[in-house]
Amino acid sequence: MAAQRARERIQARLQQLAAEEPPIEFRFSLSDQWSRHLFVALLRRYGITPYRYRGQRRTTVMARLSRSFVNDTLWPEFQELQQTLSAYFDALTDRVIEQALEVKAGEAEERPEPQALAPADHQPSLL
Repeated sequence: MAAQRARERIQARLQQLAAEEPPIEFRFSLSDQWSRHLFVALLRRYGITPYRYRGQRRTTVMARLSRSFVNDTLWPEFQELQQTLSAYFDALTDRVIEQALEVKAGEAEERPEPQALAPADHQPSLL
């Protein structure tokens, strides 16, 4: 119920902004399918119709919005949700790898750079 009221407040704000600041076409380029799905769902949540033109990459999402709504509401909310989704996917990926392969998942260990090789005239001959 609270989420519905919040959505209605934001939609009312969008209508007010549209009267004060005409919507313009924005092009969003998202890095992966998960980001795109999240962003499209967020647009639809606020009654905004996402689209793309024929020939545009699948990672492109177009929408007509007011600049202030994008800067003040939509993009900050997307970034917060994206961070949460990314953390969830990272944990899920590690868990699936560890269960399937029975080894610890995660990043490779970090080591210091190896020492530079001696100049070519000081290297032993392999012949």
